[in-house]
Amino acid sequence: MGKPLVICLTPVKDEAWILERFLKCASTWADHIIVADQQSKDGSKEIARRFPKVRLIENSSEAFNEPDRQQLLISEARKIPDPKILMALDADEFFTSNLLGSPEWETILRSPPGSVIRFHWLEVFADTRGLCYFRFPWDPPIGFVDDGTEHKGLAIHSVRIPWKAGATTITPTQIKLMHYCLLDRDRFKSRIGWYQCYEYLNTKKSAIRLYRFYHQDLFVAPDAIKPVPAEWVQGYEESGIDMSSVQRQAAYRWDREMLQLFEKHGTARFKRLGIWDTNWTELHQQLYPQELAKKVDDPRSLLDRAVHKWLRLTQPDFCHYATPGVGRSLLYRSVDKVLQLFGW
Repeated sequence: MGKPLVICLTPVKDEAWILERFLKCASTWADHIIVADQQSKDGSKEIARRFPKVRLIENSSEAFNEPDRQQLLISEARKIPDPKILMALDADEFFTSNLLGSPEWETILRSPPGSVIRFHWLEVFADTRGLCYFRFPWDPPIGFVDDGTEHKGLAIHSVRIPWKAGATTITPTQIKLMHYCLLDRDRFKSRIGWYQCYEYLNTKKSAIRLYRFYHQDLFVAPDAIKPVPAEWVQGYEESGIDMSSVQRQAAYRWDREMLQLFEKHGTARFKRLGIWDTNWTELHQQLYPQELAKKVDDPRSLLDRAVHKWLRLTQPDFCHYATPGVGRSLLYRSVDKVLQLFGW
């Protein structure tokens, strides 16, 4: 039997800032790249159409829905009749360029149907030293040697592939997955602002819990950060792929969506969320210049502002690899209980 096809599954919504880089890299290892575009308005579809390996499909959903978009991609891949390995990557994720020369890639290609491939997930960003990274504490399941297993996704932060209990699991140690979301820090902050709003409206999680979870990547201890080794990007760069520049935008799609949430629910609904370091009035004027100037008021009380300052100052103890002592941990739990009495 010949080698299985490797099919990349990627959902897209306004990813022009990084999509060309992603598709160039994915084209080096994928036989097919299925892109499910959700009504992009930034030229993402036009970029995708330039790549011969891309199969562009429409995600017509108006709403955020992870299980539906994952199933859309998997169903499209299963229209291809040959044995296949599904690799579910977002547009800001890149395998290290050493994969094609690695024996681990051959191991993945020879894995039995039903196998799950997990990868060391590296959060990549740029500073004065160049590209740096820290390792995410959990290795997400990204690849699946397809055996037709039904996919059952969750509403948010869902595993992207079918996965049944007892499946064979492979975790490469040489091939890594680089996550470029922190390359544009302002974009990341806009994104986690929207996620906080979404979860606050759709789950029972407290504002403090949401702040602690979504800001973990922003205060990582310096000793957990390392420079990106040259061999992780060298293969791409030798092919003429730019792996280090940053394309920033003046505003992001989540800014617009959050302004729409303010319009629908009022700003007071979101006053406890960590989203008020943004000048929303200025952003509204920038995104809707044709409308009359509108002031988006900061609805926070003095207590709310004080709590946000407390969360910001103490967040380093809630980030990846943080090890607060017993005394500080007890203090944090005590403060949280007191804040609950005030509606937090």
